[in-house]
Amino acid sequence: MSEYEVSLTTMTYGGEVLGRLPDGRAVFVPLALPGEKVRIRLTEDRKNFARGMLLEVIEPSPLRITPRCLHFGYCGGCHYQHMPYEEQLKAKSEIVRDQLQRIGKLENIPITAAVGSPKPFYYRNHVQFGLTEDGKLGYHRLYGDEIFPIQECHLPVEGINIIWPQLEFETLLEIERVAIRQGAGDDIMITLESSDIDPPELSLEELDVSVVHLSEAGALVMAGSDNVDMEVLGREFRVSAGSFFQVNTEVAGRMVEHLLAGLDRLHPLTRDTTVLDLYCGAGLFSAFLAPRVGNLIGLEESPAAVDDFVENLDEFDHVSVYEGKVEHILPLLNMQADIIVVDPPRAGLTPAALDEILKIAPRVLAYVSCDPSTLARDLRRLTAGGYRLENVTPFDMFPQTYHVECVALMSRIEK
Repeated sequence: MSEYEVSLTTMTYGGEVLGRLPDGRAVFVPLALPGEKVRIRLTEDRKNFARGMLLEVIEPSPLRITPRCLHFGYCGGCHYQHMPYEEQLKAKSEIVRDQLQRIGKLENIPITAAVGSPKPFYYRNHVQFGLTEDGKLGYHRLYGDEIFPIQECHLPVEGINIIWPQLEFETLLEIERVAIRQGAGDDIMITLESSDIDPPELSLEELDVSVVHLSEAGALVMAGSDNVDMEVLGREFRVSAGSFFQVNTEVAGRMVEHLLAGLDRLHPLTRDTTVLDLYCGAGLFSAFLAPRVGNLIGLEESPAAVDDFVENLDEFDHVSVYEGKVEHILPLLNMQADIIVVDPPRAGLTPAALDEILKIAPRVLAYVSCDPSTLARDLRRLTAGGYRLENVTPFDMFPQTYHVECVALMSRIEK
């Protein structure tokens, strides 16, 4: 592939910086900063754009700092360790704005500054590792799909960073991923994700942890328990192996506080309020909404998460949950709601789910997103469907990476 010297201008979603090739095409370069002149080798050469591997920083930005991790630049997990944390927050706010403008075709976007993480490092309560061919834990390379063994990682919380270096597996085990989650009481749960329904034979006596084998056959407890307790804003949540829960507990708390205040401002939360919590997971938002409303219904596709939801909200008689796809269940409920909260996966809302939400026509809609591009796509459709975007707030759930969580609040335009 060809090599070029390029001047870079703008941060883009995906951890890359935009520049221009001599022929005018856009080129996207990771591990760089705006204002830098760099030497690159093209890794992807398309008709209208290209991507390049950073070979040399010829003229560095004054903002460039030394990354903390020895794997930075080789590992595909982190993208921003060469940036001061305050600059990361500014970049994420601007990237969200850009996505909403370009993809969502939105104007005069009411976006607030990104809410930072109290801990820019050592914040992840849940980490997934791949396995190398010789059974060592590792991550995907930045360039290529292979797993490489890691010597350090500065994203997991302390307990996970103590446990993972002690783990090593036989080469013939059919384990696709190893997930480690730390609970509020420092309990550790290791989940072995496998396509083989038969659990591997492992020696676990020396580790004071829970171990769960997760396959198509379900979750099989090999040691300890099949769940840990997480804590957000003083409330505990049971989270089972395979259930989703926010990886940055302190930022999750800030999101909950922001969501409650925003909803209450747009539609006061009272005993007359009905809330639909779509893609409700283990019940993070529902648990804090339930004490303030009269009727709350959760929808969730994951059986494990539904079981957790039932356990976590068992104290409330006015709360119910349905298991299945949102677009399948909503038509069957045939109900109205004052408020709908959605927290879909990275792919965003399906067209069918979005259609059903517009049919219900809640007065207020809160959209929690982990991907600003799909958020922008869906906000475009929702605004066309009669909703006004009141506010978008980015939350830095994932410091040192390009990923960003957003909470978008919308109100129905009364005709």
